[in-house]
Amino acid sequence: MNQTHFRKLERMYLQANVNRIIFDTTTIKVEEGRAEIEMSVTDKFHHKGGAIHGTVYFKMLDDSAYFAANSLVMDYFLVISSFSINLLRPVVFGEIKAVGTIRSKTNNLFIAESTLYDARRREVAFGTGNFMKSRVELNSEIGYE
Repeated sequence: MNQTHFRKLERMYLQANVNRIIFDTTTIKVEEGRAEIEMSVTDKFHHKGGAIHGTVYFKMLDDSAYFAANSLVMDYFLVISSFSINLLRPVVFGEIKAVGTIRSKTNNLFIAESTLYDARRREVAFGTGNFMKSRVELNSEIGYE
């Protein structure tokens, strides 16, 4: 696969408004069929129970699975058609890391799974998503540059 494609996907992710505004400590590494996303957890991500909100789990799992899938597609932006998550334990502070990999693929359907780890490398959540090609081309207009 093309290293230039992977770097463009990484830049596209980092330029997304939600990542620049809310998840400002996020890093991403995309490889063929794999993506790793890391971020630092602070109390701005906590719910009233004192641990990170489920939206953070979902975003990390979804994003890493998505970019693992889009690493295999060099012409079109993928869209999610379903995603299922399982939360295993709370996270309060520290680094978290989501690792997405490809489980199955066809011409237009990519099934990817992702695991979220805490700073002690314990599995804290996992998920599986289905992604499909959209009609949106990967180009500079969407941050793919």
